[in-house]
Amino acid sequence: MNNNFIDRDYILSLLEKAGTADDSVINSALKKAELGEKLEHSEIAALLKTENTEHISRIFDIAGKIKKRIYGNRIVIFAPLYVSDYCENRCAYCSFNASHNFARSKLTMKELREEVKILEKNGHKRLALEAGESKNECSIDYILECIKTIYDMKFENGEIRRINVNIAATTTDNYKRLKNAGIGTYILFQETYDEQAYNKVHLAGPKKDFLWHLNAFDRAQAAGIDDVGGGVLFGLADPYFDVMGLVIHNEHLEKNYNTGFHTISVPRLCNAEGSFINDLDSSFKPVSDEIFTKIVAVIRIAVPFTGMILSTRESSTLRKKLLQLGISQISAGSRTEVGGYSKLNNKPANPQFLVNDERDAFSIISELIDDGFIPSFCTACYREGRTGDRFMSLAKSGEIKNVCLPNALMTLSEFSMDYGDETFRKKASGIIQKEIPNIANDSIRKKTIENIEKIQNSMERDFFV
Repeated sequence: MNNNFIDRDYILSLLEKAGTADDSVINSALKKAELGEKLEHSEIAALLKTENTEHISRIFDIAGKIKKRIYGNRIVIFAPLYVSDYCENRCAYCSFNASHNFARSKLTMKELREEVKILEKNGHKRLALEAGESKNECSIDYILECIKTIYDMKFENGEIRRINVNIAATTTDNYKRLKNAGIGTYILFQETYDEQAYNKVHLAGPKKDFLWHLNAFDRAQAAGIDDVGGGVLFGLADPYFDVMGLVIHNEHLEKNYNTGFHTISVPRLCNAEGSFINDLDSSFKPVSDEIFTKIVAVIRIAVPFTGMILSTRESSTLRKKLLQLGISQISAGSRTEVGGYSKLNNKPANPQFLVNDERDAFSIISELIDDGFIPSFCTACYREGRTGDRFMSLAKSGEIKNVCLPNALMTLSEFSMDYGDETFRKKASGIIQKEIPNIANDSIRKKTIENIEKIQNSMERDFFV
């Protein structure tokens, strides 16, 4: 199926009209958002386009309240794992592009195990597997072998419990194979929903096909993968256009499969060795912090039940701010090159992009607690089958709190005992004890307390509800 549900002229018209929206339109939209009502496209566009400081302040306030109401203080932690940088595409913004002449590599299974060992030692239980697109050097068989190798690894403190997969758009049959391999969320960034901009920065390779890329989630859903995660690379086109594209894509999935995006990622264009985007057009540049912050808040308002992911592309200062406005998942201690965690063979690094938050995972996790957040290593929903429309129905009813908060507290307790020192354990225990009374269900609260006591007494591991 090649269905183009992105009407470029329609989005441009929405944004043009939004630029002249009066206060009453914006105030009405904000009132609806406060009440948890779904916004019209024109209202979302008006929130994006407003430059009124009072409106923007209210947008931030409402976004923060929505985030708090649905996600509480939980922040899911993960790490990317790059397995191959071979690529057939000429994407102007990416260091893996086929025009870039560097010593490419892919992990052997032995090397993969070394990378995973280091990630597990840092406490990670959830990985995002990343790779360039190459049928010969990085086939679906290779990806499946990587997934099996990771899931088969066992450690003193458990194992990697969930692998999300961020690889190129593929066929329905291949998505079925990924589903059977037990992946978590299938993640794919559209990069930009503006087809003209898309064609400008994707010069050659399979990814140049806008519709093949756009309809990838339809094929994934047809294959039984009901947790999909979208995203764009802000800076390739008008950022407000791309927010509207994300909203419309989410609605397309909800209409056809009864569930929208499980997550939305919000990376920004940043420096990458071998990128030639500025040679195409000097107008390509990162979105400003001011606009980016407003974008995150508006997305949170527009799709309140969708998780939002922020990577280490952003500085620690900005990440801290955006956690208050809508972000619910962050990477920690990330390396964006093949073999980056173990520095295999002292190979010269060629990261896909340069990171800004270079702190190690433990430092990031510790600071989250200092800031009143609950670092969560939970993967229970995947293992309990709470995916797709089942997850979304729990989220929309507010019942998801009854499982997410207990699981976050138990996995934080587990992390503190397995990877933390005494100082960290006291810090973690403090926020755990503070949050336990917020578990509304009496029986679940009691069970959570019992399980945490078992974890702290080193009796058992890996409880979840």
